[in-house]
Amino acid sequence: MKPIETTLLREPRGVLSLTGGGGKTSLMFYLAQQLSRVGKRVLTTTTTKIFYPTAEQSEKVLVDSDPESILQQVTSQHHCNHITAASELLANDSKRLQANGSKLKGFSSAAIDLFAKSGHFDWIIVEADGSARRPLKAPAEHEPVIPANTTVLVAVAGLEVLGCPLSEDIVFRSELAGALMGISTGETITESALVNLFNHPLGAFKDAPGQAHRFIFLNKADDLKRRDAAARIAALLCHNPQTVAESLLVGQALNGIDIHAEYPLTHTP
Repeated sequence: MKPIETTLLREPRGVLSLTGGGGKTSLMFYLAQQLSRVGKRVLTTTTTKIFYPTAEQSEKVLVDSDPESILQQVTSQHHCNHITAASELLANDSKRLQANGSKLKGFSSAAIDLFAKSGHFDWIIVEADGSARRPLKAPAEHEPVIPANTTVLVAVAGLEVLGCPLSEDIVFRSELAGALMGISTGETITESALVNLFNHPLGAFKDAPGQAHRFIFLNKADDLKRRDAAARIAALLCHNPQTVAESLLVGQALNGIDIHAEYPLTHTP
C-alpha cells in the first residue's frame, strides 16, 4: 500500500486537523516526521491538550502563551524543520514531569490562523480533539475545536471497539456516542453503529469546515478479522446519499503508520 501521507498531504502546504479516538498523536508526529524529512517546515500543536512529546516525536518544543512570541522564536530555529508549540505546560516542574506524562495546552483557532498566515510553515498539524486515550468518542457540545482554516480533516477510530459492549471504558462520552450510534449502554458496538457515528451530523465530522478534505482512519487493524470489518464499514458508508469523506484508510498507528487498505467513499445507490 502507498503511505498514508501520499493520500493526506497531496498539496504543498496546508492545515491538517485530527479528531476522534486514539491514534491521533501518533499520526500527527508521524506525518510531521515524514514532511520534515523532505524539507517541509512543520508545526505540530493542539487546540485542546496533548502529552509533552518525546525527543523522538519532536526535537524542539516551544511554550509561550503569546502566539506572536512563538513566531519570533521560530525565526531563530533555522536548523529545525519540525517544531511543536503550545501555550502552556500544565505542570509545575517540567523537567521532573515530562517523562511522567505532563501535558501541553494548545492555542485558539485564531492563533492557528496567525501561524498559517505567517508563512513560516508549509504544514500545520493540529490535534483538535481529546479522547482520554479511548479508541472511540463522540464530541460534546464544545468539541471538537477544529481551526476554521483546516484544509485536511482526519477522523480517527479504533477497530477494537467492534463486538464490545458500549461503555465509558472504551468509548469516551459513551452516552452521547450511543445516542448517535443508535445503541444503548451495554449493547454491542457493531459495524452499522460505527457507520452511524461517521454519518451523523453531530458525530465524527461535527463542525467540519466546508473547504476541508475529509478522511477516516480506522486504527488497530491488527488482524484479518478487523480488516474485513473495515471493508464492510467502507461499503456501508458508500450507501450514504451524502459522501461523508473522500476515503477510508485502514491501518495501525504503532511504531510508524502501517496502511493495509484504502477505500474511496463514493456514493453507490
